[in-house]
Amino acid sequence: MIRTALPAEAERIAALHRRARSTYYPDGLPDDGIDWTAAWRGAVERPDGQVLCVVEEGAITGVASFRPPEDGPAGTVKLYQFHIDPDRWRRGIGTALHAACVERWRAGGRSRAVLDVHVDNRRAQVFYARQGWLPDPAHPPADGDHHLFLHFSVPPRE
Repeated sequence: MIRTALPAEAERIAALHRRARSTYYPDGLPDDGIDWTAAWRGAVERPDGQVLCVVEEGAITGVASFRPPEDGPAGTVKLYQFHIDPDRWRRGIGTALHAACVERWRAGGRSRAVLDVHVDNRRAQVFYARQGWLPDPAHPPADGDHHLFLHFSVPPRE
């Protein structure tokens, strides 16, 4: 089941976030000093954003967070976080969660989505390419930046 996340689930979501992120840092997950439980609670409670989660047998197995970007053009949404439990990869969870995000974007009148993905996260880059995301020519990576910027055209309702 895919549904809106609840503030009380922030700790479980943060744990999933840490597990997923730890898979693509070559030197291990950096200590960034961020209280991810508080950050996720804030994302869930933001009036201008949404957090969707995939729940299977009582466990949160996927999560996506999106909202309008701080400095983006009208009609744009930014996918800030997208994580699938590594123990559940290759089961279609990511594809289903992405489709749910696209449906929310479309319902909200969004025509374009953007995201940035860590350069070492090749698995995510392949996934996003399969979903139709493309490199964003308007935002090439800056020297020393560890992210690639992608964009996605939200397809209109058929």
